[in-house]
Amino acid sequence: MDYPERFSNLPEYAFPRLRTLLDSHHAGGEPIVMTIGEPRHALPEGIAEILAASVQEFGKYPPNDGTPELLSAIAGWVSQRYGVALTPDQIMVLNGTREGLYNAAMALCPEEKAGAKPVILTPNPFYQVYAVAALSVAAEPVFVNATAASGQLPDFTALPEDVLKRTAIAYICSPANPQGAVATEDYWRALIGLAERYDFRIFADECYSEIYRDAPPVGALEVALKMGADPDRVLIFHSLSKRSNLPGLRSGFVAGGRASIAKVRQLRAYSGAPLPLPLQRVAEKVWADEAHVEESRRLYQEKYKIADKIFAGVDGYESPQAGFFLWLPVSDGEEAALKLWTETGVRVLPGAYLSRDTEAGNPGTGYIRVAMVAPKEEMQRGLTLIRDCLYD
Repeated sequence: MDYPERFSNLPEYAFPRLRTLLDSHHAGGEPIVMTIGEPRHALPEGIAEILAASVQEFGKYPPNDGTPELLSAIAGWVSQRYGVALTPDQIMVLNGTREGLYNAAMALCPEEKAGAKPVILTPNPFYQVYAVAALSVAAEPVFVNATAASGQLPDFTALPEDVLKRTAIAYICSPANPQGAVATEDYWRALIGLAERYDFRIFADECYSEIYRDAPPVGALEVALKMGADPDRVLIFHSLSKRSNLPGLRSGFVAGGRASIAKVRQLRAYSGAPLPLPLQRVAEKVWADEAHVEESRRLYQEKYKIADKIFAGVDGYESPQAGFFLWLPVSDGEEAALKLWTETGVRVLPGAYLSRDTEAGNPGTGYIRVAMVAPKEEMQRGLTLIRDCLYD
């Protein structure tokens, strides 16, 4: 299968689709953008000073895998957060986790599994890079619906055995984007056990792990260690975009077993784009600091309370456990998004743009995704307009 044919059924990305839906219509009020998950809380302190002190290092090629200091800071954070001890050769610094989520599949997906085309599992709705990675390695993407009935997480254990035998990789996002559901230890144990039985890897996208209500979400590596699973069974992906309100820094990491990380590093050596040294210096400091994370989390916890108050009594409303999105039930996501834009100026994303049609239907059709990243007053105004427009 050549490149054009392989990607011929790839739908347009969510945000160009949204512009097609909305941009030919006038906003019905002062625009309030609640579509994109771009954090707007305060940046960590001291970034400008670090950049100024290290600006000359833009004149050097950065190390592909990460500076020793940055790898040490990440290892320290993983140890503190999850109780998992990692050595530097179990970590690779990423130029944003999207790069890692894509390239890990390129590096680790076999050409065949069980004598046939490999399968890559993805939750549905999902972060679109999962599906593109599957197509790029000529695997079969299998979309597993995450619905209210399944706790807004995919039930991979319910898949038929012929699919599981061909599975090479399972992507899973916890806390989930867009629903805010959190995988419990029991969920992780079931999934890791399934991966051990059918010999596939788990790519755990944990980018929203530090935005939560009460207890910190359990991590995939944390549970794998408790289970004594194959060290190369699970790879975790984290970034500073959500944790530290630094989406423009493009700083993340992947961590897992030495054999897996060695293969990902090898691919990066040939094709990757390492993070510039001054940005790695910033990341070194930010991973080692928790004060700004705690303050940002406090603000999100206030936002959860505001949202719960505004949507109290709305049929089907589920308050998110974590993350900064609301997954609001509507009769039709596109109709709701267009109505909101033309009557109020509030801009949201139809849920169907984040998911695919399956035999069981498109699990995003009856939802809109709303980002709670704006300052509280602006967010509250936007949520109130949504409620009054769609639910009153």
